[in-house]
Amino acid sequence: MLAEKAMDESFEGLKVMVIDDSKTIRRTAETLLKKVGCEVITATDGFEALAKVADHHPDIIFVDIMMPRLDGYQTTALIKNNKVFKGTPIIMLSSKDGLFDRARGRIVGSEQYLTKPFTKEELLGAIRKHVLE
Repeated sequence: MLAEKAMDESFEGLKVMVIDDSKTIRRTAETLLKKVGCEVITATDGFEALAKVADHHPDIIFVDIMMPRLDGYQTTALIKNNKVFKGTPIIMLSSKDGLFDRARGRIVGSEQYLTKPFTKEELLGAIRKHVLE
């Protein structure tokens, strides 16, 4: 229990962005992340996300693949093509668990792929792996 508490404290002050057109997914992720001390920025689609990324400079971004207007692949590619955000880890979120989707995510520059519904451990594990190591 004490080790778990110590691990959670290392998330204090991290800026995490969650981009998803599902209000449920955004709320779930936001609740989980705020409980461990993260500052959470949410966006409903890629266009909204691009403006917020520039304003907030998140430490890590979770992005849904299937969104209206600008999908997760396009959003990731646009963020990664900006030299300021090239090093920002992007984790793709999808309800599809196909090899093609994972490969396409890698091609546009995402670091990891999580299948929805994700667990608290998967979210925090991705942050540990890509931001805290």
